[in-house]
Amino acid sequence: MKKIGTIILSFFFLISIPLWMKDIYYLRIINMIGISVLLTLGFNLLIGFTGQISLGQAAFYGVGAYVSALLSARLGIPFWIALPAAGMAGGLLGVLIGPVLRLRGHGLAMATFFLGEIVKIILVQWESVTGGANGIISVPYPRIGGWVLSTNEQFYYLILIAVILNYFVIIRVIDSRVGRAMQAIRDNQEAAEVIGIHATRYKIIAFMIAGIFSGIAGSLYAHLTAFVSPESFDVIKSVEILTMVVVGGAGSLPGSIIGAALMTILPEVLRIFQEYRLILFGGMILFILNFLPKGLAGLTGQAFSGWKRKKEI
Repeated sequence: MKKIGTIILSFFFLISIPLWMKDIYYLRIINMIGISVLLTLGFNLLIGFTGQISLGQAAFYGVGAYVSALLSARLGIPFWIALPAAGMAGGLLGVLIGPVLRLRGHGLAMATFFLGEIVKIILVQWESVTGGANGIISVPYPRIGGWVLSTNEQFYYLILIAVILNYFVIIRVIDSRVGRAMQAIRDNQEAAEVIGIHATRYKIIAFMIAGIFSGIAGSLYAHLTAFVSPESFDVIKSVEILTMVVVGGAGSLPGSIIGAALMTILPEVLRIFQEYRLILFGGMILFILNFLPKGLAGLTGQAFSGWKRKKEI
C-alpha cells in the first residue's frame, strides 16, 4: 500500500514540475534528463541485464534523430508517424548488427565502436540526404491538430509520457521469459546455452530493444532542439551513455534515472569552476566507479536497508 502511495505522490510531483518551474533553462535541462533516461533504460537492458558492452550506442540515437528529422523536415510527415519510425529504425539497426553479436567482451565493444564510427561517417559524407557536417535545420515541432508543441513546458509532458511508458515496457521485458534468458546469458553464457538458450538470438533482441529506445530518444531530441548534426552522435556520446548506466548502477532501472540525471546536471553545475570543471567532473566519476561498484543506486539501496534494519530493531 505504501508503495502505491509513493508512486501516486511521485506521479503528481512529476506532472506539477512545469507549474512551478518557470525558468526555461532549468526546464530544458530537465527535458534533456528525460531524453537521457530513455537512452539509459534501453542501454541498461543491454549492459546490466544481458551483460553486453557497446561503445556505439550513439549510432542508434543518431539514426533515430536523423530519420525523424528527415521525415518531418524534408517530407512533411507528421511527428506522430516520424517518432515510431525513428524507433523502428533504431531497432532495425540493432537487428542488422546480429552477425557481430557472436563476439563477446572486448571484441563486441570494438565492433560496436566501429559501428558508431561508420554511422557518423555516413551522416557526414551523405550530404545530399543528411546535410553533411551542417546537419538538418528547422526540424518542425510536433503538432496536435492546430496546437504546436513548441515550448519546453509542452515538451516536458511529451517526454514524461515517453519515459513512463518505456519504463514499464522494460519492467515487463525483465520479468518475462525473454528477460530471464537475458539475465542467464549475463550470468553465464555457456551454462545458458547448455540449457537451450540461444544466446545470439537474445542478444539481438536486447540490441533491438535498446535501439528502439535510442531511436525514440533521438526523435524527441531532434524535435526539441529543431536541429541535428553528426557531432551530437559521436563516440563521446556513446561513452557518456555508458557512464550514465555505470554511475547510476548497471542492472538497476532506478539507477538509469539517477545516472542520467547526475550526468546531465553535473556539467551544468560545474560550469562555475570554468577551466577546472572537467578535472572536478572526472574526479567525481572516478570516485564513484572506484568506491561504488554497484553505482549510486547500490548506495541508495544500502542506505535504505540500513534504515529499515534500525527501524525493525
